[in-house]
Amino acid sequence: MEISVGILTVSDRCFLGETEDKSGPLLALLVTERLSVRILEKAVVGDRDHREEVKDERDPLFTLLVTERLSSVRIAEKAVVPDDRRLISETLQRWCDDLRLDLILTTGGTGFAARDITPEATKDIIDREVPGLVEAMRAASAKHTPHAMLSRAIAGIRGSTLVVNLPGSPKAAKENLEVILPALPHGIEILRGSPGADQRHQHPAAG
Repeated sequence: MEISVGILTVSDRCFLGETEDKSGPLLALLVTERLSVRILEKAVVGDRDHREEVKDERDPLFTLLVTERLSSVRIAEKAVVPDDRRLISETLQRWCDDLRLDLILTTGGTGFAARDITPEATKDIIDREVPGLVEAMRAASAKHTPHAMLSRAIAGIRGSTLVVNLPGSPKAAKENLEVILPALPHGIEILRGSPGADQRHQHPAAG
């Protein structure tokens, strides 16, 4: 499965060339390295009450399951825009509707400053919110700094595209993305309507 990704940096200063965009390239590198891996890292056989991990890749079942679940990432779009609500929302909408990207990561504009309007621009174009992603990011970040509670980032869905707001700080953007990365392939598969996505990613305790 190839995952197409867009990275949108929202920053007046980066757009004007007054400062270097460090978060965008970092996110592109991280998502490429971390999602271009096996989605299914182990095969499990047996019934619900007795499960045995298949750790030997020579096992035919292991090989069959794993080779069907390979993932690669293509950074399809990268852009830097100013803190302009209309421009942000238009860019997101075009990437969702025209390019049909699987995942869009924005960085910047999620705080309390007057021109921090990335969440509002994102709300303008999404159909549904995905609060669990931002709740997980805030909870993890709050272990390191109380300032995490000041984030107004949101995540949502437009069509078959998942859009996630991340902080503008490279360190915070990296930490937040790492929290949600394990859940992203599953969500993208469901949005794509991939056959059997729910069964493949079923929780071990489920039936």
